[in-house]
Amino acid sequence: MGVNLRDIADPKKIDLEDLKGQKLAIDAFNTLYQFLSIIRGVSGDLLKDNSGRVTSHLSGLFYRNVNLIELGITPIFVFDGTPPKLKATTIERRKEVKVIAAQQYKVAIEKSDFEQARRFASATAYLTDDMVVDSKQLLDLMGISWIQAPSEGEATAAHMTVTGAADYAASQDYDSLLFGAKKLARNVTISGKRKLPNSSIRVDVIPETVELSSVLDSNGITREQLVDIGILLGTDFNPNGFERIGPATALKLVKKYGKLEDIIQIQDKIDFDLSAIREIFLHPQVEEVVPSDLRPKTPDRDGLMNFLCKDRAFSEDRVVSSLARLEAKKEKESQSLEQWFA
Repeated sequence: MGVNLRDIADPKKIDLEDLKGQKLAIDAFNTLYQFLSIIRGVSGDLLKDNSGRVTSHLSGLFYRNVNLIELGITPIFVFDGTPPKLKATTIERRKEVKVIAAQQYKVAIEKSDFEQARRFASATAYLTDDMVVDSKQLLDLMGISWIQAPSEGEATAAHMTVTGAADYAASQDYDSLLFGAKKLARNVTISGKRKLPNSSIRVDVIPETVELSSVLDSNGITREQLVDIGILLGTDFNPNGFERIGPATALKLVKKYGKLEDIIQIQDKIDFDLSAIREIFLHPQVEEVVPSDLRPKTPDRDGLMNFLCKDRAFSEDRVVSSLARLEAKKEKESQSLEQWFA
């Protein structure tokens, strides 16, 4: 879920059109999990092809990217590599949550309570190696660049905003700021109408941006102190955080004492490797991406039709219509498809 920094980050609501001409380094795993959670049938079933292979992630990846490209936004997907050892506890907890959710989903289905079933089903989202391979293949066919990070994809995406390979890191999680992203874009791949948990109320999910420099300046803190605030709240590498400490209190404590280990109230409660967690955020393992390597690629129309329609049972009419939108944009702006993906 990421660190809850919203109260001190003060995100700015935008329209997707405001990101025209920008390159977004998108946290691939974060995005694919969102698609697997949201793109489901009435009873919570994942979309599947005729062979029973899951296609929810491919549906989200294709149609959402068509929307972004049509708006003049350049997506670059960054995939996770080997997670840090300190993330093991978080990974196990997530697995346990999925097991419990799967049991609750089964009960709801037996009761024909499809609204509850869909809610529990969303919490069972699981990304397999085959799904990752399929996602990369689809991106290749669309002419969209993707990067394989050595460790946390979010860290490499953040680093790309520092080197100029990307303008924004795109993720639902504020952790990107802890990794040093100069600019963060949220709700880029899942904006639109969404239902509130345990409610029939639908709300607008609006894109928003956050600038790291503004967060630091407005709160009067350094990036190192922001990382300490994240650790106080709980990160993927110390998921428990500290009891009864929210964003406002964490900010107050760090500003008062300077650094986490000097905070009197928690000195006897630090039962994790503080230095190691700081190192993950401040000096993460990243892939060095040279901007010139992200060269324009022409989408493979025939390859897309074969992969999506013939192999994965997508609606041919809908895929053709989506590709036509890109071609219409090309004709209108007198640009080649290669330039769009630059």
